[in-house]
Amino acid sequence: MSPIVIILFIAIVILTLVITYFAAKRTQTTGDFYTAGGGLTGVQNGIAIAGDYLSAASFLGIAGAIALFGFDGFFYSIGFLIAYLVVLFLVAEPLRNLGKYTLADMINSRFDAKKVRGAAALSTITIVTFYMIAQLVGAGALIQLLFGLDYWLAVLIVGVMMTVYVLFGGMIATSWVQIVKAVLLMIGMIIMSFLVLLKFDFNIGQMFHDVKSATVHGADYLKPGLQYTQPLGTLSLMLALVLGTAGLPHILMRFFTVKDAKTARSSVITATWVIGIFYVLTLFLGFGAAAFVGYDAIIAANSGGNMAAPLLAQVLGGDILFAFISAVAFATILAVVAGLVLSGASAFAHDLYGEIVKKGKATEKEQMYAARYASLGVSVLAIVLALFAQYLNVAFLVSLAFCIAASANLPVILYTIYWKRFNTAGAVTAMLTGLFSALILVSLSPSVFSPVEGAALFVGEPIFPFSNPAIISVPLGFLGGYLGTILSKEADMRRFAEVSVKAHTGYKEEA
Repeated sequence: MSPIVIILFIAIVILTLVITYFAAKRTQTTGDFYTAGGGLTGVQNGIAIAGDYLSAASFLGIAGAIALFGFDGFFYSIGFLIAYLVVLFLVAEPLRNLGKYTLADMINSRFDAKKVRGAAALSTITIVTFYMIAQLVGAGALIQLLFGLDYWLAVLIVGVMMTVYVLFGGMIATSWVQIVKAVLLMIGMIIMSFLVLLKFDFNIGQMFHDVKSATVHGADYLKPGLQYTQPLGTLSLMLALVLGTAGLPHILMRFFTVKDAKTARSSVITATWVIGIFYVLTLFLGFGAAAFVGYDAIIAANSGGNMAAPLLAQVLGGDILFAFISAVAFATILAVVAGLVLSGASAFAHDLYGEIVKKGKATEKEQMYAARYASLGVSVLAIVLALFAQYLNVAFLVSLAFCIAASANLPVILYTIYWKRFNTAGAVTAMLTGLFSALILVSLSPSVFSPVEGAALFVGEPIFPFSNPAIISVPLGFLGGYLGTILSKEADMRRFAEVSVKAHTGYKEEA
């Protein structure tokens, strides 16, 4: 391993620890720990949201998918980008006006019931667990590949780092680590895209022409159907990506880190610009890797294509750019898993302990202790699960997290804000139906069963045909909420009127 890589990795670690040190001094209350005291500006929070969203799966995975599968790989970029329009237009402002620390707070602003909060916490913990295991397994594989460390040691290093950020610095440290990482990531993306375009004499038409002869797929490289051969399966995946973002707990939690709905809205606009530019640039990285690294070299480094971006950096800029991009990938993983730990800890400490066990009467000191113990517990659990998941095909864990978010959380969020007849029974039914239908269908899918040995968890014919079940589970989540509501006599139109005014104006909060 080049000394430059080691120096840059150590520099990233030192920088993030310095951020955590100063953040720890400012983290005095529960509000500071969960939401940075609501003190981030729109631009700061927008960049932090982008940092949360642009995970290693986006940076390494999409560049590799485009390099290997062309048009089909770009599907992910399109889905992740459009997803933010759903967040911007339907969720961001009402969520900020109704919530406090977690998704359950927002739902409970209309339904003051423990079972609703408990169901929301269960959904949050499930999503965060799947997402975090995937990130930690990916982190372990990346560091193992770069440094030659044992897998367990790589996972342990990342796990200890994320625990330190959250335990001592809470949301303040996590937010600033996200901001630094997002800026570094965008710098790396812009440099690499510039160098790729330079190779094509800044002629994008020439780039599209040349990649057709650069891969084993020929002209089919620029057509759909190389990776996704089932139209309904592709539609199901896109549904999960587009709708799931609006239900991801660690993304939703970010809207509580600003002072009001106007700032929340501006932060989404900033995030959308950053994320939009990022996903457009993935096209240049993918095509660049296909043309200048080559299909065989990408596959030889990692069968999933995850090393396409670092390999392209080495071709374009030698050891220095390779070291920088590898260090950015490391920072990306650290930042995302820290945000996930915080989100999971808030569900345990705030929703389950503070609001259900202590009935909302926990003291400030008790809440802080609970938050930090929960962070430690979530971190240890994630590390242990990741150690046993080394050989697990983790791709479906990420898609499952998006699918559950779209199936269990989004129906409840939208019904809570926009449907006056919606009630407690509907909220619980929607969340549980969406959650368990997604889990059951995935357990019967090609992600779990495959006739080809080693291609999935078990050898056998899948009962459900699609890898991502969103096309079934999302409608089931909405249907569960509808049936649960109309089959129950409970209705509180006055409460809906209050919530509706608050959601769209923030009136009560400001009064």
